[in-house]
Amino acid sequence: MTRDIRVGDAALLANLERNIAFFASTTLLVLAGVLTLFAQVERLEAVIGSIPFADFPNHAAIQLKLGVLAFIFIMSFFQFTWSMRQYGFLNVMIGAAPYDTSGMDDNLRAYAKEMAIVQDQAAHSYNYGLRSYYFSIAAMCWFFHPILFIFASLFVVFTLYDREFRSRAVKAITSGQEYLRIEQTKKSRSKY
Repeated sequence: MTRDIRVGDAALLANLERNIAFFASTTLLVLAGVLTLFAQVERLEAVIGSIPFADFPNHAAIQLKLGVLAFIFIMSFFQFTWSMRQYGFLNVMIGAAPYDTSGMDDNLRAYAKEMAIVQDQAAHSYNYGLRSYYFSIAAMCWFFHPILFIFASLFVVFTLYDREFRSRAVKAITSGQEYLRIEQTKKSRSKY
């Protein structure tokens, strides 16, 4: 709110929106591929049946598994497009935000907090869309064997947990937030 020129903020949001748009359009292509497989169930049965150690293919079961994959990618598309819309809303909010020379206006602080909420929700939607890609890989293992599906799902959960809570990147972001908080405290004290 205290920066008069917000070109950098708009550029960062445009970059995020471009990445999300890529995933949204890719999701539509993947969904089209999954829906096309509904017309090729017999061929899919033959392919799965030729794989060693694969579970015996069943026509109804394959359609159910394709339906689960289609559902995952439909939900993924909704998450990505909702994330894009929320980032668009945030862009409008940033553009409409007045310039606060003092940095002490309580109304503008509340407005900034609302912008942060919109950004947080947009990021969560983006993460949900990405997670669906991980779980779709696990769901594809179900075509071959239910036990493989269970192990793949557990592996995906472990991988996501490790990356989102214990990775070096998360630790660096958490440390960086602490450094920023300390700097903001110093600046606010120096104003008084």
